[in-house]
Amino acid sequence: MKLNAAQIEATLRQTGGEAIPVDHPLIPKLTELFGEHTYFLDDRGLNIVEPARSGNSVDDQFGVVVNLANWANDGQPKLMPHAPEPTDLLVDLAA
Repeated sequence: MKLNAAQIEATLRQTGGEAIPVDHPLIPKLTELFGEHTYFLDDRGLNIVEPARSGNSVDDQFGVVVNLANWANDGQPKLMPHAPEPTDLLVDLAA
């Protein structure tokens, strides 16, 4: 999901890390691989925020952080992509 500026700030306040700017040269490749999202980097790796689900309904006020890639363990600043993994981090996008 693409977040607006207020939602990005709310996510950063609650999770840390940094948002990858929309004009960053990696954004086209990330979009090709994972779709239209706002991308975040933190100590775990590359993440996005998806709307939280409660039963069969979607709650756009809350989002769950989904990890897409982890940092490689070889000491290099390199990301290792994997299947999307929802985390236990829930962010209040209206905060």
